Amino acid sequence: MNVLIFNRLKKRETASFVCAILLLTASFQFKNYAQDKIAVPQQNVDRTRLEIIEELSESLANDLLELSVATKDRNLELTAEYFPKTLTSAAFPASPLPPKNQIKWVDMHGWEHSNQNTAAKPVKSPAMIIKSDFLNSWSKFLEHFSEIEDARFKVKEANFDEKAQAVLGAEQPTAVTGATGRARIAFYVIGRDVNGKREWARGVFMATVRAAANKHWQFDSLELISMDSMVANTDLFSEVAVPAGVGTTLPSFGTPENSGFVWHGAAAADFNNDGWIDLFATGANRNFLYLNDKKGGFRDASEEAGVKITASGTAPLVFDYDNDGDSDVFISSVGQQILLENTLKQTGKLEFNDVSLESGVAKDAIGFSAVAGDVNGDGRLDVYVTSYNRYGQITPDSWFRATNGTPNLLFINQGNGTFIEEAEKWGVNDKRWSYAAEFADINADGKIDLYLANDFGEKALYINKGNRFVDEAAERGVLDPGNGMGVSFGDYNNDGRLDIHASNMSSTAGNRILTRLFPNSSAKDNVLKKLASGNNLFENQGDGKFKDVTAEVGGFSGGWAWGGGFIDFDNDGWEDIYTPNGFISGKSMKDT
Repeated sequence: MNVLIFNRLKKRETASFVCAILLLTASFQFKNYAQDKIAVPQQNVDRTRLEIIEELSESLANDLLELSVATKDRNLELTAEYFPKTLTSAAFPASPLPPKNQIKWVDMHGWEHSNQNTAAKPVKSPAMIIKSDFLNSWSKFLEHFSEIEDARFKVKEANFDEKAQAVLGAEQPTAVTGATGRARIAFYVIGRDVNGKREWARGVFMATVRAAANKHWQFDSLELISMDSMVANTDLFSEVAVPAGVGTTLPSFGTPENSGFVWHGAAAADFNNDGWIDLFATGANRNFLYLNDKKGGFRDASEEAGVKITASGTAPLVFDYDNDGDSDVFISSVGQQILLENTLKQTGKLEFNDVSLESGVAKDAIGFSAVAGDVNGDGRLDVYVTSYNRYGQITPDSWFRATNGTPNLLFINQGNGTFIEEAEKWGVNDKRWSYAAEFADINADGKIDLYLANDFGEKALYINKGNRFVDEAAERGVLDPGNGMGVSFGDYNNDGRLDIHASNMSSTAGNRILTRLFPNSSAKDNVLKKLASGNNLFENQGDGKFKDVTAEVGGFSGGWAWGGGFIDFDNDGWEDIYTPNGFISGKSMKDT
């Protein structure tokens, strides 16, 4: 689920992460973070028991994914398998309370218990209740939704009895029948209510769980802690890729047609100078150019414009590199970098020529993205390429201070259609597994600076000194060791100063383990918790320094977050934050 954080100032999980944490537990006992020599709170850990507990937790989490599917499909027969004949619980609240406006186009409402469609008087406080009565109230809740797009149950915290055992070495995490424990579980249902309005119902409950003989975890008790709904009175956006003509199905990851380890991006610009925005996208084995038909749709002009069979890469960057008045395309790539020249101004016809070699940009890198800016103030746009490494073949030499990535590139525009690569000269040949970057004048001195998001390395804030850059991330308060995937600048509080949003990973499983290990520490004093905590928002203080205000303004756990950033989604004059997220999915929800 992508995340959209709306600005309200005007009113004033991943398996790889779990494995990494367990590995660190076994090897270092959390006394220090490998060669980084970063101390974290010491904790005596029974590694064998910890492994059993996490196997039980994963078994519960995986089983609840099946319950999630059953909820989405309204499969009450499968849902019933998660409950014993009787349980200690109140009936599930199924009647929406009157809505209250939260922001101008979003209402919020709570839930109450209903007398309708129940065989007996509804139970409003935890007591013994038969399964059928509970399921009747649950079914009544689901009837509120005319359409369910997604439903999910997530294990936020779990503790198990000392006698609870898991089947160690099983292909999938498996609990021994009879294992019991207590869990804090978050859930949500997203869809449309009976009036067709988009709704997000969400809640948290505590449960006593038991691995039953039917191979499912069952809720012996369930106590709802919180529950509410957000309802959109207006649909701001609708998914129209297919009818608009830009919907395409790419080869599945891991197939011969898509066997690489990189992702792909898109950019928007008016390529044919008709006043309408067009789209350019890179794919696994080709490029896509969609021209706006001025009627709400697009047509595929990839072949006629010559981009379908030209080299492709990861992320396109649109800019006018030769200052001739049309939009050219630079493509960061694993291998040689690519520059496609738009010849519209020269020939009157929209065509692209590959000028990578003659322009000087055909330099090798593990290019994951690129940004343009006038680094030396000569009026010409230069290009900075973030370079990663071959993950899976090369192992980072640190989880958050890695330096064995490949060096980033800086192409300085010579004004004659050529570039010279000068990253080392300018001091920005960063080798910390870089993912994304952005130019902005941080200190208002008229020179553009550079903020850099590194995946396994601390972020960098390169301040432009006129003929070189100096990394001042630490002294300016934006070092941030999170697994950086994206960065953007925007003025979230409308004070006239640029703030920074950095996209990092957050992990439900990682937070679950770390909370168990370090119950009294936070992301501010425990680097492991920081790596699982999610995105950051840094507020510009006006003196060239920044303050991390993430916790103060809401918290931004965006999952496996990528780029995104600031945009005023509802046109109210306040910038909101959008975070796309996700990763490779397997054949089942358990294999994600």
